[in-house]
Amino acid sequence: MRSRLNELERMLNTLDFFRPGLGQFLSALDRPGSPNHPWLVNGNTPRTNLYDTGNNLELSVELPGIAKEELKIKVQGNYLEISGQPQTKPLEGYRVHRSERDMAAFSRSFTLPYDVEADKVEANLKNGILKMVLPKAEAAKPREIAIS
Repeated sequence: MRSRLNELERMLNTLDFFRPGLGQFLSALDRPGSPNHPWLVNGNTPRTNLYDTGNNLELSVELPGIAKEELKIKVQGNYLEISGQPQTKPLEGYRVHRSERDMAAFSRSFTLPYDVEADKVEANLKNGILKMVLPKAEAAKPREIAIS
């Protein structure tokens, strides 16, 4: 009986070795957007969704409070870059008491899964959502091959 207790005690002591690292990992899970979350987008980068609809790629980007004049979009081949510099000024005669929304310049770039036809790209900004339709280049579209 005593030997089994010694084995259990040794096992628990071994687990103590992992406790500090495990504690740091679990506490990092409570802080989304921290450097410990490389799969999350940081607060200064707009969130995006990219869909393949067959002949097109469709991109939705969250840009609340951004005017279309404050955006720049560049497309070349399969490279897309969206950048912007929001202009925030307090209303005339008012003072800022609290400013929690991050309004710094941002830039987001993507390597798209296909080349797109840059001259046919459509972009629309409505209600803080930028929607883009990026037509695939002819070489990237699937082709049906007839068997002879």
